Amino acid sequence: MKTDILLGLQWGDEGKGKVVDVLAGQYDIVARFQGGPNAGHTLEIQGKKHVLHTIPSGIFREKVMNVIGNGVVIDPISFLEEVRGIEALGINICKNLILSKRAHLILPTHRLLDASSEAQKGKEKIGSTLKGISPAYMDKTGRNGLRIGDILEKDFSTKYATLAGKHLQMLSLAGYEFDKTVFTENEKKWMDCVAFIRTMQCIDTEYYLNDAIKAGKRILAEGAQGSLLDIDFGSYPFVTSSSTTCAGACIGLGIAPSTIGEVEGVFKAYCTRVGSGPFPTELLDDIGEKICQIGREFGSTTGRKRRCGWLDLPALKRAIMLNGVTKLDMMKIDVLNEFDEVKVCTHYIVDGKQTEQLPYNLSTEIKPVYKSFKGWGKLPESMEYAKMPAELKTYIKFVEDAVGVPITLLSVGPERSQTLIR
Repeated sequence: MKTDILLGLQWGDEGKGKVVDVLAGQYDIVARFQGGPNAGHTLEIQGKKHVLHTIPSGIFREKVMNVIGNGVVIDPISFLEEVRGIEALGINICKNLILSKRAHLILPTHRLLDASSEAQKGKEKIGSTLKGISPAYMDKTGRNGLRIGDILEKDFSTKYATLAGKHLQMLSLAGYEFDKTVFTENEKKWMDCVAFIRTMQCIDTEYYLNDAIKAGKRILAEGAQGSLLDIDFGSYPFVTSSSTTCAGACIGLGIAPSTIGEVEGVFKAYCTRVGSGPFPTELLDDIGEKICQIGREFGSTTGRKRRCGWLDLPALKRAIMLNGVTKLDMMKIDVLNEFDEVKVCTHYIVDGKQTEQLPYNLSTEIKPVYKSFKGWGKLPESMEYAKMPAELKTYIKFVEDAVGVPITLLSVGPERSQTLIR
């Protein structure tokens, strides 16, 4: 059986959590393959809002196993808080959650390094969530990191002390000051959370997943952030620290490219971005503000206000190309219900020339060229595509024809039930 992949095609916050929750019932396993607590996958079930940061979005399905892959970085403190929040809903999370021994740990000192790095950048800051993600991935690639498997070893305390000591020395050299009393308290809390993780299912998940593939199990690989934040192909340096594209699923789960089946790409009917970095279609006017307020565009992890703009087809086409997307999910269509006119960026003008390609330097002057569509107004309560407004159908068909991939799922509200499968 092939492994299907679901990932974001914009700058994150596309609505991946909702789609995974909707589709999870069709799968035996949902596996997160990269990112960490900087992710925020929001689900609304029966009027209740749930935000997941590290745990896969299939956790609310009783018969679905959930895997945190080796490509993920885990902060024990935020992880345990997430576990307790889910357990409070009456879900036996330990039964349906497996952690890779090869997933790296975020130390308390990683958070301090993150804050120190952003402070040094000043106006050039990346817009980090300050969760310690980047320093943890830097230690991973620098071959210094600690992994889940290490907490099961006898010499873990020594390994921790060595790495944390190195971090504290770096902070001292950088002249970064922090509350040492608070740090000591956080360190103790971190160790208590590590002790809890030791009681969970920590295994070599690459064997588990490949055995599941051979046994014909259905697996959905869940990505975090979005393709435009990919460490290699995103709007560098304003990117995340991991591979958010389809290739990252193979690396982050230990599965072969030949095992990949459908690649499902999630995008909003408009665009948003959190933090710093280029955003060609950003609307710095009342329209952008209106989209923000109607769409409740505030970060589920940081609470930061999201920047909003019209749908960007050149960026979307590139993300589809890089990921080999086979089908698309258009989210938050209902947010645009109140607009008489909806626009789509069809191409750019860069250095006086028309192009559909993203330039190497996205910070260069880019003039988006738009095509306008008549708004569709109020949507019917019926989840039948035939009953949707003609104007919306025109909008959807234009996007499908432009990118050459069918849109098979439409989201017209935050609830699980407000989803139309075409």
